[in-house]
Amino acid sequence: MALEDYRGDMEMCCRCSLCKFMPVERIKGYHHVNGCPSIARYNFHAYSGGGRLNIAVAMLQERLDFSDKLLEVVYNCQMCGACDVSCKYVMDMEVLEPLNELRIKCVEDGRTIPALDHLMKRLRKQGAMVPGSRAGRGKWAHGLDVKAWAAQKTEVLYHAGCRSSFDKELWSVARATVTLLQKAGVDVGIAGEQESCCGGRAYQMGYKADFLRQARCNIEAFEKYGVRTLVTGCADCYHAFKVLYDKFGMKGDLEVLHTAEYFDRLITEGRLKLVHEVAAKVTYHDPCRLGRLGEPYICREGSEVPGQVRIFDPPRDYRRGTHGVYDPPRAVLKSIPGLELLEMDRIKEYAWCCGAGGGVKEANDEFAQWTARQRIGEAESTGAQAIVTACPGCEQNFRDALKGSGSGLRVYDLVEVLEKATQEGGCSSCL
Repeated sequence: MALEDYRGDMEMCCRCSLCKFMPVERIKGYHHVNGCPSIARYNFHAYSGGGRLNIAVAMLQERLDFSDKLLEVVYNCQMCGACDVSCKYVMDMEVLEPLNELRIKCVEDGRTIPALDHLMKRLRKQGAMVPGSRAGRGKWAHGLDVKAWAAQKTEVLYHAGCRSSFDKELWSVARATVTLLQKAGVDVGIAGEQESCCGGRAYQMGYKADFLRQARCNIEAFEKYGVRTLVTGCADCYHAFKVLYDKFGMKGDLEVLHTAEYFDRLITEGRLKLVHEVAAKVTYHDPCRLGRLGEPYICREGSEVPGQVRIFDPPRDYRRGTHGVYDPPRAVLKSIPGLELLEMDRIKEYAWCCGAGGGVKEANDEFAQWTARQRIGEAESTGAQAIVTACPGCEQNFRDALKGSGSGLRVYDLVEVLEKATQEGGCSSCL
């Protein structure tokens, strides 16, 4: 679909400002009422979901053309989907989809920003948007006795993702994931140096052609080596493999699971034993692309019925963020002996973004860290000692925002906490 195909949705916007805030019935106090980081930071209507829809309509009507300010507004957005789910609390209209198409139009018309162009050049050259060579992609697994998918057929493929493959601070999470899967008796393999970027972040930034190239490359490889179940600990990868690949008709029968889902299953089945007490108070941060954007894709069917009221035949279902991955990570944390889970005010489909998505981390790191600091403050207000998440992008941005802040809050991946609970022997430990 193209931007023009969403004209009806965009023209429905009545500037009610629901896209900017939490739905009033979900608000627990006056401190944490904002939903969209962009409008909360820049405080001008253009930076909201509705404001960007107004801009897109004006462009379709040729009343507005590209400018440096327009690009600043378009790209200072994490594409987190908070505006979309808040709007859909009362409306049947798409918000995030036309915002994706607006970015795609920017790219196709050659109106991008240098920081993101640089990322795409790196992706085309080395198959990843983070620094590092193709040859070094599998270094995180050195010393692990784990199957290589190209040489040995396995039941499950673990996809580490670009960040976990090249950021040494995240290697421990990837290694712990493989170790825990093996401990549970899972026949797991990795792609190592042959692993390639899912392409999801390229799509977030509007580079649709680059995303499709990566997707086709991955699906061809999965089919070649008979991959049936793919497990990843990266929310961006999860969203790409499960939602975007399905959106473009490429997912097929591939089962896509996040590590939170898979470990919850293994614990429930009794295949992974949690024998060690972890004494700590933690709060859980819902990654946007695991939570509200991680619910299954709904294929569009039927057509709009002409008339004064906008209806479809057959009636159209909308993705409202309700069916994202919320319970599995919480179930894992609650199953850990000694661990106390304290919830923040904004959770699940209404969770505040970490700030790193949509290319903002690379294009405007100050804004990314401002957004993270807002979430850190919310986490601290719960009395938690640590914030646990299930996405390397969130983990990285929180850690960056905490540097020099004086805060005592610590950041962990869900797998890191789970690993502590599976260590046999000894007395209880703290995070």
